[in-house]
Amino acid sequence: MGLFGLGKKKNYALALDVGTEFVKALIFRIDDDQASIIGIGRQRQRLSDMQGGRVTDISGVIANCEKALDQSAEEAGVAPTQCVVGIAGELVKGTTTTVHYQRPEPKSKVTVSELKTIITEVQKKAFEKTRANLAWETGYSEIDVRLVNSAVVDVKIDGYKVTNPVGFQGRDISVGIFNAFAPIVHLGALQTITEGLGLDLLGVVAEPYAVARSMGMEESVEFSAIFIDVGGGTTDIAVVRNGGVEGTKMFALGGRVFTKRIASEFNLGFGEAEKLKILYSDGELEKSREEKVAKALEGDCQVWISGVQLALEEFSSVDLLPSKILLCGGGSMLPDIKKALENSEWTLDLPFARKPKVGFIRPRDVANVLDETESLSDPQDITPMALANMAIDLAGQPSVISGTVDKIVDSLKE
Repeated sequence: MGLFGLGKKKNYALALDVGTEFVKALIFRIDDDQASIIGIGRQRQRLSDMQGGRVTDISGVIANCEKALDQSAEEAGVAPTQCVVGIAGELVKGTTTTVHYQRPEPKSKVTVSELKTIITEVQKKAFEKTRANLAWETGYSEIDVRLVNSAVVDVKIDGYKVTNPVGFQGRDISVGIFNAFAPIVHLGALQTITEGLGLDLLGVVAEPYAVARSMGMEESVEFSAIFIDVGGGTTDIAVVRNGGVEGTKMFALGGRVFTKRIASEFNLGFGEAEKLKILYSDGELEKSREEKVAKALEGDCQVWISGVQLALEEFSSVDLLPSKILLCGGGSMLPDIKKALENSEWTLDLPFARKPKVGFIRPRDVANVLDETESLSDPQDITPMALANMAIDLAGQPSVISGTVDKIVDSLKE
């Protein structure tokens, strides 16, 4: 088992991003509200280990995780067992449900027990609605669908946004709760993996939700953006409006599809095609070869942008879509991805007020996470860093709201 199990230190934890292409492990120290990264590990997955963000070979993935964890422990000098794991893939569905609650006595101050009653009501409605939707969409029965993570993303009293409603007066309280669900087979595989590694699971987090929350947007009510995380097997999308995550969507098309296309067009093995794709992404091919690669990827780019379009159609019924798109994930380094998003044709049937601006999330943009190793520099490093950001809350003392939600969620799960 290598360095793992050296002993548990309370203020150390690790983030595990089990991706289609790579397993990424980050070990970090938690000081108050900050995570400082002190160890990094990466291990490439075999083609048979994962498909479209789903685990297809548990023992293969455990072996890869062990290698990534040992690398990170070697660098960090500690091997914590408390762990946050990210979950992605086309079968994970996240939605924010907002429920309005009319208070019978608007002049009295909101108490903790009243807040608990309100959140219980909201969560019951949200839970039933989202779970039924996912079961209908995926063909799984409702008993086969489980809640992954749950969080209050928006609280307003008489239209005024507050972070904690306790002590406020008012008639109308609206609470928005984000719930992410996944089929039990998908979730169970991740739990089996963490058990096999001897880790203590602090929480499983929907990755697009973690990425969307990583920008520290709680401070800004005006913050709105579309987050697109292009991984090896999936593309995960989160829409954030006015500082609250509205929902997440995923589809099974990522960087691996482009590599396979290069392999078949140029008659190469998968590994060689991957190298060629990286040279192409870095702009290191001669002009004629570069043009041939671009031509080969044209069709797949069209299919990918159609996937983005379909995903965003689900969010466009209510309001205008945010005109800022933020990219991350290893697959986003392919220049054709940004180019496809900047071509305004795909946006014509969607309610954008203006042509969206496309940019990348950089590691320095991730709130409350400091990279002491100074070696995280790519868009593919964002997701594990976002998981580390989520771990700060999971490892520490929960706030009044999140503590209440956790208790209610536990009772609903039972």
